[in-house]
Amino acid sequence: MAVSKKSEFDEKEVELAELAKAISHPARVAILKVLAQKNECVCGEIVEVLPLAQSTVSQHLKELLNAGLIKGTIDGNKSCYCINWDTFGNFENMFSQFFTKAKSFEDKRKCC
Repeated sequence: MAVSKKSEFDEKEVELAELAKAISHPARVAILKVLAQKNECVCGEIVEVLPLAQSTVSQHLKELLNAGLIKGTIDGNKSCYCINWDTFGNFENMFSQFFTKAKSFEDKRKCC
């Protein structure tokens, strides 16, 4: 059985990787786009605009919820979702810092 080595990495690296994993499927990117365009809670419309079954969309919503990228409320059969702009902004900042730092080494490259 494989052992997780996440504890060996910096907390920020783990957080960035987990958020990146949360958007690593095109359906999740599409869901985030739909929610961002609406800029309000969306109830049930997500399934109508994606070429996926309701159960599949629910699984992707669950991943986005678990990552904190979206917020949601469930009232019986009715579920409403919106972007969690605090987490979304934090994710944007982390990615920006990651790329800025990586590019700072660009002039020192000795790679093929």
